[in-house]
Amino acid sequence: MNNLFVYLEIEEGTVAEVSLELLTKGRSLANQLNCRMEAIAAGAHLDSIAQQVFPYGVDVLHVFKEERLSPYTTMPHTSILVELFKKEKPQICLMGATIIGRDLGPRVSSALGSGLTADCTSLEIGDHEEKKEGKIYKDLLYQIRPAFGGNIVAWIINPDHRPQMATVREGVMKKEIIDPYYKGEIVEHTVSDFVKEEDYVISVIDRHIEKSKVNIKNSPIIVSGGYGVGSKENFQLLYQLADVLGAEVGASRAAVDAGFVEHERQVGQTGVTVRPKVYIACGISGQIQHIAGMQDSSLIISINNDPDAPINAIADYVITGEVEKVIPKMIKYYKKNTK
Repeated sequence: MNNLFVYLEIEEGTVAEVSLELLTKGRSLANQLNCRMEAIAAGAHLDSIAQQVFPYGVDVLHVFKEERLSPYTTMPHTSILVELFKKEKPQICLMGATIIGRDLGPRVSSALGSGLTADCTSLEIGDHEEKKEGKIYKDLLYQIRPAFGGNIVAWIINPDHRPQMATVREGVMKKEIIDPYYKGEIVEHTVSDFVKEEDYVISVIDRHIEKSKVNIKNSPIIVSGGYGVGSKENFQLLYQLADVLGAEVGASRAAVDAGFVEHERQVGQTGVTVRPKVYIACGISGQIQHIAGMQDSSLIISINNDPDAPINAIADYVITGEVEKVIPKMIKYYKKNTK
């Protein structure tokens, strides 16, 4: 009762990165609320899940083992969460803002009559005063995300309905093991008590998952371009600099929308969240939506012809100038100094 739950995405017996990130954040929130953190694992190959998630501070692992639960299909997983939540009555439920989370979250929320905030960039615990009604709500989940195209940051609360539900994008929360020897409780459920036979009406006969050829998220150095780069041709300069530095090329949404580069390279609220050692922002103005995806970079270098560009406020170093003039010089002097 009143605990915090995290839904685990599992692929071939491995817990997804976004789920581990949510466990780290969930443990912190649960400590603030003085409640337990519980996790839900539903699928076929679950024997190693406990050892994967207990180090992140899971107090209770709910296991639903059934061959037909893998790969994920909507109806049986929805039934599991809805029925489990009716029984356990959690105060918070977190899941990844992935294809699965975006399918599952709204269905569970709708069935339970609770609220859901999608694509959160931050989660905090705090109080809220409803002055008109003279009510004070204690320990609510503040679900924080950019809104109106990234022009504002919205703080969303769900004061009266439970569970408070939120989806969070991969990479937004930092993954961190709490205690490698942490041991929680395993509760094995009888799946047929939660899932009706007709929920299995859809079965996956075959599927093909193509892994992305772009690995921005794990790159230690990112050379990222915005609309200010000017053209698809000018983006080749960024690729040249990235090749010299051993980096990956990223982009802002404006650059992607302009057709300068493919969507897989988009950094920001509607793209990938990154934490590289070095982030070189070329011709990027620095809208809230983009900054949300790269502000935790260890070192930020901004190259922009506008000295008042918003991204300069968070940059460690600012180079004021035209991208097409600055980058060739960077390539030249880097090669010269590494000989």
